[in-house]
Parts: sequence; C-alpha cells; structure tokens
Amino acid sequence: MSYDKVDVPADGSRIEVDDNDEFVVPDDPVIPIIYGDGIGVDVGPAAQKVLQAAANATGREINWMRVYAGESAREKYDENLPEDTLEAMREYKVSIKGPLTTPVGAGFRSLNVALRKKLDLYTNVRPTYHLDGVPSPVKAPEQMDMVTFRENTEDVYAGIEWEAGTDEVEKVREFIEEEMGYDATIHDGPVGIGIKPITEFGTKRLVRNAIDYALERDRDSVTLVHKGNIMKFTEGAFRDWGYEVAEEEYGEEVITEDTLWNERDGEPPENAVVVNDRIADNMLQQILTRTDQYDVLAMPNLNGDYLSDACGAQIGGLGIAPGANLGDGRMLAEPVHGSAPKYAGQDKVNPSALILSGRIMLEQMGWLDAADLVRDAVEATISAGEVTYDIHRQIDGGEKLACSEYAERVAERIHEMAE
Repeated sequence: MSYDKVDVPADGSRIEVDDNDEFVVPDDPVIPIIYGDGIGVDVGPAAQKVLQAAANATGREINWMRVYAGESAREKYDENLPEDTLEAMREYKVSIKGPLTTPVGAGFRSLNVALRKKLDLYTNVRPTYHLDGVPSPVKAPEQMDMVTFRENTEDVYAGIEWEAGTDEVEKVREFIEEEMGYDATIHDGPVGIGIKPITEFGTKRLVRNAIDYALERDRDSVTLVHKGNIMKFTEGAFRDWGYEVAEEEYGEEVITEDTLWNERDGEPPENAVVVNDRIADNMLQQILTRTDQYDVLAMPNLNGDYLSDACGAQIGGLGIAPGANLGDGRMLAEPVHGSAPKYAGQDKVNPSALILSGRIMLEQMGWLDAADLVRDAVEATISAGEVTYDIHRQIDGGEKLACSEYAERVAERIHEMAE
C-alpha cells in the first residue's frame, strides 16, 4: 500500500489477525499514531516516548507511523480525515491517537465518532482504576476498578434526528401521530425528533466482548446497564439480548444472577463469570455506594457515556482516564479528555491519559509485561510527587514537571523496573 503524504517506516512488520480476529503481533510492529489537535502536539510525543521505553525494556521495538487527522490533516491534505489515515489504520490493525477537535462546518458531527464508524470500532472500552497519589473527590478511590464496555455505533451515536422547524421533522411527526397513533404525545409547537436504534446484532457483539474480557482477565461479573423499565423495546431488548448471549453461548463459564440465586444458593461455579443487570439511574448511585461490587459494565451508547465519565470522576477526573475502541481485528487507543487548545504547545499538560491508553493497546497486543511496566511506572512517578501542574496544584509539596519531563521520568522508571 502506498500513501500520498505519509512516510511508512523503513523497518518494522505488520500486525496480522488470525481466524479468530486475534492479533498476531511481531516484536517490531508498525503502529500508526495521530498526535491530535491542541495539546496533542505535547501528549503525543510524550506517550510515544513512554510506550517505546516499555517495548524496549521487554526486548521489542515499536516503529511509529505518523498519520494525520483534524488540524494537522487540514494543513497537509486540506481535509479533516484523509483516506491515507484510514487506510493505514486498516492495514496496520492497531493504532493510537490523541484528542481531536471537530471544527465548525467540518462535515462531521465528530471526528472521533467518524473514525469509529468508518473503521467499525463498535466497542468503546474504558478501564477505570485509581493510581496512588492522584487526588480524588471520594474517600476510598482505590475501590474503583471497573471496565466499561460502551456500544459505539447505535443509540444516540446513530445520529438519526431532525431539527425543529424543518420539513423533515414535520413528516416524521405526522407519521408518528397519524400513522402510529401517538396523537396526544408530542406537545404543540416546534419539536426536534431523534431515533435511537438498538439492534440484536450490535448488542450481542458488544456483550460478547465484555464477557470474553471478563473471562480472560479473571473478572467476577458483567453487569448489563439499561433503562429497560421505561424503554422496553430498545434498552429492555439490550438487556434481554445480553442475557441470551450469556445463557446460550458460554456454557458453564458464565452464569446469570437469577440462576445463581434460584438454583445454586448464591455460590457460582469456580471461575465462572456472573452476568447481572441494573437500571441505569440506580447504577449511577451504586458506583458510589457499592463501588467494589462491580467489575465489567456493558451498556448502550448514552448510558456508557454517563457511567464511564462518572467512574472517571472517582479516580481523579478525565484528565488521566484512558480509553480504546475495538472492532473485529482492529483497535484504536485514545484518551478520554479533549484537546484543550489554550494549552497547546506549552509543554505543560498531563500526558498520563494517552500513556495509559497506550497501556490498553499493549495489553490488546499481548504485551502484558510491557503494559504492567507502563502502569507501575506511571503510578510510581505520581506517588513520588513528580507530577504535572494539574496534580501539583492539588497536593502538598512535590515537584512540578513539564509534560516532556514527566514522560522522561516515567520512561526512566520503566527501565529501572525492568532491570
């Protein structure tokens, strides 16, 4: 594959995918990276340094392939999401990106959403865990250790809606009221209307990912989070289809909560994953009041947006929260935070979220030793009080570091820990 304006590394091998959509990773993979907009110019190189250190410390090499989206792509290609970038991410399977900003009038609702849809990255994964030394608004942040699986292509991300005052919305309204019989439901006057599709196909592939993750990582439970008590045929269906996956596809490896209490006196088989469900608003309460009782959460798009952000708040905020998007034989790691353009190029911000997103990438590649080094080194650096300004202003003492200095300290610790 040739690219018009992208330099393919001279060295390095491609990551392949086997018949089970599992990555087959060489010791010298080519990995595309998008630095991103705003602070991406700072956090992108910082994360690169740390992830390279983890690879080198475990006898491997990452050959970085710089690709472009957002502002950098407009400068190079005069468009926001060039085909070069998409083709590189398809070809090399595993990628990582910094934050992107969708400019007004860009033709996309969101560049981040556009990437997920064009690459069919249907699962958004956010591991949420507390790092020692990070200030938190809760008393026991160490109890938070959840992984949220959020559906990435349906629900509100389908983007099916009509603006108040348009001919299109009046057609939809007329159909709803006259053809479907909801003639006394919508208030008089201007109205915006949206549709939230939730399919069996989209639900089941997400829930499979969540259950597979729980089995692979020795997690105890998967919780289906929904608003099925009100939206019975969309979110209620999500719940029912999720249980069908658990009951029909996993045998004794997975047991549902109802079966657990009705037939086994509350004792699951050894190493079995328990699948249960919770109403979304109740779940928002339980992540605060019963934090340590939950492991993996699987949910439609909008619920996942709320719940994952609420989880992130408990471990110190979205500024350090990692994330990734998974598809069949493809992944894109990315942080949760935005591009913060007013800090761009100041070498000031905290790159931990992108670094820890890279940790998810290393895990998915099967480089678990390198992934552990990344987490341990980030935590050791922060707990030593060697931090960027956002954390330094919240703690007593400590050493305030620039973004690049912080990355250098983390990389040094990785090599020390590996010796």
